[in-house]
Amino acid sequence: MTRLLRDFRLIPVVLVAISALFVLKSTGLIFNGGYTLVGADHGDITGTVTPDPQTTPTVMEMPPALPERSWAQQMFNFPDITGSVSAPSGGKQEPQAKAKSAAKDPPPSPNGTPIQLADGRILSPAERAVLERLGERRAELEARAKELEMRESVALAAEKRLESRLAQLKQLEAQINDVVRARDEGEAARIKNLVTMYENMRPKDAARVFDRLDLRILVEVSTQINPRRMSDILAQMSPEAAERLTVELATRAKDKPSAELPKIVGIPTAN
Repeated sequence: MTRLLRDFRLIPVVLVAISALFVLKSTGLIFNGGYTLVGADHGDITGTVTPDPQTTPTVMEMPPALPERSWAQQMFNFPDITGSVSAPSGGKQEPQAKAKSAAKDPPPSPNGTPIQLADGRILSPAERAVLERLGERRAELEARAKELEMRESVALAAEKRLESRLAQLKQLEAQINDVVRARDEGEAARIKNLVTMYENMRPKDAARVFDRLDLRILVEVSTQINPRRMSDILAQMSPEAAERLTVELATRAKDKPSAELPKIVGIPTAN
């Protein structure tokens, strides 16, 4: 029974001691101070206790100037550096660490992933669709431009071939004209010789030849002979040959196109 009473009396004492210790610890953390545990209960507001020279205290003195720590370090006694890596000796290691992390993690390829712009903004699906459509349109325009260039080159080649062919045709036409002109000049020279020959003949002899001469040649010769000389020859020709020649000459004169347009005779108006 006495033991139970003694145990019962010790429990409040232990609770009071724990409460006092908690109050001292809290006061020391709040005011960034310290505390000491001694035999006498002499303490100031910061939680430090004045040592008693007659007793043998257990003193835990704080250094005069401690660096200010964070709340987590003060409450839970966290170290300044966590993990297995030692604290950096200087500020130069941080850029090196960032460079190493950037080298380990290269930027992903834009194929099938959002494209990040220079300002850090990621394109939306609609913007990506617009950019893809613009890329397709650019490819179509480039293909169209190449096709137009190819067509233009083909057209230029065809134009050059046509120009060459046209030059050849013009040259051939000039050659044909030269041949026709030479033939006409030769034929005109032969007809002129015949005209001169028949003009120097007697009308009776020339008429006898004209009676049997081809009508086409007879017309060509008779049109170039002097009309006075031709009238003498025509008088000596047979009536049938003379009639045939006269009809042919009249027909050719009628069918010959007029060099001048006919004048339009206007109806005089009544005054």
